[in-house]
Amino acid sequence: MYLENVIVDTVDPQRLGRFWEAVVGGQRLTDEPDIVETRLAVEGGPVLDLCFPGVASAAASEPPRLHFELRGGADQAEEVERLLELGAQQLDVDQGEGARVVLADPEGNPCCVLEERAAHVDTGPIAALSLDSADPARDGQFWSWLSGWTEVPGHAPRTLQHPSRRGPLLELHPAAASTGASKNRMHLDIRLESGDDPDAVAAGIVERGGRELHPDWGELPWRVYTDPSGNELCVLPARS
Repeated sequence: MYLENVIVDTVDPQRLGRFWEAVVGGQRLTDEPDIVETRLAVEGGPVLDLCFPGVASAAASEPPRLHFELRGGADQAEEVERLLELGAQQLDVDQGEGARVVLADPEGNPCCVLEERAAHVDTGPIAALSLDSADPARDGQFWSWLSGWTEVPGHAPRTLQHPSRRGPLLELHPAAASTGASKNRMHLDIRLESGDDPDAVAAGIVERGGRELHPDWGELPWRVYTDPSGNELCVLPARS
C-alpha cells in the first residue's frame, strides 16, 4: 500500500485545479469539466497526485481537518505575493510572529506559507500535509502502517515522511475528533498493490481504530474509511 492522492472536493474543478497546479508546479494528468488532476513528483521521493473532483456540496463551511502547508523559505513574502496573484486570498486570522502566513485558496480552503525551516529542505513545494488528530501518537502508528511513511524523530507534532526522507511531511496536529456531519472537503487516498488483500486491509484498519463507511454513492471501485480520529480516507484497488 502507498499514499497516492490528496483529494480536494471543489465546486469548480477547472478553477481550483489550475490554481493548485500553478502553486506546486504540477503536471496535468486529467482535464475534464468535472475533475482536474495534477501530479507532484518529488525527485528521489514520492509521487503524489492532487485531485480536484466536482462535488456539489463542496463549498467551505466547517473548517477542514486537512490542509496544505507550503514551503515559502527565504522567499516567503514573494511566495505569498505569487499566490495572491494566482487567486489566493488573505485570511483575517492571527498570523503569529511571521513563521507562517495564512491564506485561503479560491474556494476558501485555508493554507499556510511557511518561513525557512531546515526540516523542509527536501520536501518540495508542499512542506507538509497538516492533519487534525485526537491522538497523534495513535494516529501516527495508524498512518505509518497504512501509507508506509515512517516517523521523523524529534518533531512535534507527530510527523511522518516518505522513507526516502524527501517530499511533504505528514504532520498530526492535536485536535478534537471529527464530529461534524459534513463530508471532509480534503482527504487522502491509499492505493493497494498487487498481492494486497482488500479484506485483510479492511480488518487491519478496524483493528487499529478506524472504521469502514458505506456511503450511499452507488457502486464504487474503492472503499471508504475513517482513521481513528474520524478523518475520511479511501483505499483504491490495485492497478491491473
